[in-house]
Amino acid sequence: MVNNIRFLHKGRSKGENIPPNSFGVKNAAKARKFHESFPDYSATPLRELRELSNYLGVNRIYIKDESCRFGLNAFKALGGTYCIGRYIASQLEMDIEELSYQKLKSKAVKDHMGDITFVTATDGNHGKGIAWAAKELGYKSVVYLPKGSARERLNSITELGAEAYITDLNYDDTVRFAKAQAEKEDWVLLQDTAWEGYEEIPRWIMEGYTTLGHEITEQLKGREITHIFLQAGVGSMAGALTGFFADYYGEKERPIITIVEPNKADCVFRTAGAKDGTLQIVTGGMDTIMAGLACGEVCTLGWEILKNYGDNFVSVPDVIAAKGMRILGNPLTGDNKVISGESGAVTLGFVSEVMKRGELWDMKKKLGLDGGSKILCISTEGDTDRKNYRKIVWDGFYPSFSVEADNIN
Repeated sequence: MVNNIRFLHKGRSKGENIPPNSFGVKNAAKARKFHESFPDYSATPLRELRELSNYLGVNRIYIKDESCRFGLNAFKALGGTYCIGRYIASQLEMDIEELSYQKLKSKAVKDHMGDITFVTATDGNHGKGIAWAAKELGYKSVVYLPKGSARERLNSITELGAEAYITDLNYDDTVRFAKAQAEKEDWVLLQDTAWEGYEEIPRWIMEGYTTLGHEITEQLKGREITHIFLQAGVGSMAGALTGFFADYYGEKERPIITIVEPNKADCVFRTAGAKDGTLQIVTGGMDTIMAGLACGEVCTLGWEILKNYGDNFVSVPDVIAAKGMRILGNPLTGDNKVISGESGAVTLGFVSEVMKRGELWDMKKKLGLDGGSKILCISTEGDTDRKNYRKIVWDGFYPSFSVEADNIN
């Protein structure tokens, strides 16, 4: 099944547990205000691809380009900075609204906090975000990467002052190793996935991601969105932004939200399709080119939102991400070029396949895609692994694939 497009159509549900308190507009404004205090902050571009929209037969396509975020080529520093800020605020018994970059850098705060080491496991971008945030605020960090991680990803983290190591474990076992090291060394674990008994810090990280949504709604300037496509690893970013948009638009105007994952690490997709409602786990190497999405266990906080507000769940082969990378990097005349990495381009790759392949007509119908559709995708990263980016975009990546589709009863 690793070369299939697998599709689950849940349909529009009336989410009973609206999540505005953590991930809604009010908290997103608070997170953005905090991020705006950083000297390197600027809202990343929202690109409108008019020519691609015409070519694919839809009304609008918008791409949020996160390759510009804090100079780090990915969105993850939004979560890293905010969770460290929230952690320090909790230790100071202050509200995050009372803290800014300058206050966090002050001698009074540093003297109170003393020496802290933050630790995390990462596929690359989250660890880079933590390393950058820790360095910016004057703290130490240790980052563990799973087996198979690109040397470039490791080096980009160590260049930010962190200790970083590639383990011989898959992603989820690397998370467990980081947790054990935190307990052993009295470090602070900053993980972007939640499990029973570990939810506060992942919630802070997810709240940090909602700055993305806040920027998007401002940049749209009232223009309508009918469809949102979000990629998922553990589901923390997808869950946070789904929660934000559910709160922002409300039940009647909420866009159709579709979650896209790699075949070899589709824990959210499998969980969505589980008849008994249990969280599903993907084990093994998970050797997808989408390194940032190669996660086998669902974030519990993210799933609580996605199960209520996710309309469709899709599991795709690597070729779909490769197609998206080439489209964005080689635009039609008149459209902006977007350098998007393997995890960043998968949603646009999926949209292009659905709109251009006749055998996907039924899927297109269930997604509600037509000439009036106004689509939002988020390119979550740039070419964070430049060697692999060139290999895919220059040399080509053309394995075949098939289609599976089902409904969720």
